[in-house]
Parts: sequence; structure tokens; C-alpha cells
Amino acid sequence: MKSPSDPVALLERALDQTAEVIASIPADEGGLPTPCPAWDVDALVGHLVGQDLRNFLITVRGGTADWQAPAADIDEDWATAFETRAGQLLDAWRAADPDQMTDMPGGKQAPLRTRADQQIAELAMHSWDLAKATDQHLDLDPELAEYALAWSRQALRPEYRGPDKAIGFEIPVPAEAPSYDRLAGWFGRDPGWTAAETVL
Repeated sequence: MKSPSDPVALLERALDQTAEVIASIPADEGGLPTPCPAWDVDALVGHLVGQDLRNFLITVRGGTADWQAPAADIDEDWATAFETRAGQLLDAWRAADPDQMTDMPGGKQAPLRTRADQQIAELAMHSWDLAKATDQHLDLDPELAEYALAWSRQALRPEYRGPDKAIGFEIPVPAEAPSYDRLAGWFGRDPGWTAAETVL
């Protein structure tokens, strides 16, 4: 049995968690706002399925993803589309050498396993976003949040944050707060966010 700290094993858990959240979204809630100000539920699911999973697959195969390319169209059956692409991603990881060196942004190189770290963080954060947006009271996996926090505190540089950047400014959260509250605050979300407070 693999260690819980194995990034590919954790990635599988992150994919399973996100799949559960997406499968639990009612069909009529696509227009609800999310804690990501620019995206409603429909757009965020589209980002996860049509952009993240596409680009994750490219990078695990050693390619260079174009993160500016728009999300690919997905079927209305979000759950099936996510599960299909998640399966492809896991197959690619199981065939890969996680210690193989790969090109990273800025011209540096790092072991391929660091790509899994970024993928875990993205999935953990967005599963919380979607659960919050659709008022799902799921027991999200705290180990994923702690792992995502540990990685992103090393990787998320100040220049990535700001009003016109992918990530907002950190929102201070008490150190004793639940793991997903701390993850949300670190990624610029208000842990107490509710759709009712959002002005559409």
C-alpha cells in the first residue's frame, strides 16, 4: 500500500473528492456564484474539466501547457466528463517516472512529482469553492488541504497575487482554524463566504 504522502496517491484522492462534489451539483445550479469572483459554478466546472485536466495531462506527459488557451467544451454531463478525464490523468501518472526532471516556469527544472503537488492544490481549492457555492456539507479530506497549504506556501510567490492576477491577496485566518478555512484564506478566499452575500 502506498504511503499517504505519495503525491500520486494523494492526487487520486483529490480527483475522487472533486468528482464527488461535481456529481452532487444539481443541474439547475450552474449559474450560482462561487468564491472565485470571476466564475459561476458552470464556468468553474468548465475550468476544471476543460482546462485544468487537459493541461494536467499535457504536463505529466512532459509537454508545455498553454494556460491562456480557453477551456475546451464539455458535455452537459459534468460528472462523466470529469471522471473520464481524471481516469486519463491517473493512467498517465501511473505510467510516468515521478523523479524524471521536467521544465518548469522560469526556465528551471524540477522532478515531475512537483506537477502532482500543483494539481492536488488546484483540485483541493476548487472542490471547496464548488462545495461552498452549492451549499454542500461534505467532509472534505483535511490531509489534502494540509498538503496543498504546505506546497503552495513554498510555491505561491507575491507577484502571483493581486486584483488582476489569478490569485487574490491572502485573507488572514487564525492558525487554529480548520484546514480548508486556512487554505481558502491563503488563496484569497473568505472562509465565511456565502452565495447570499454575493452581489450578482
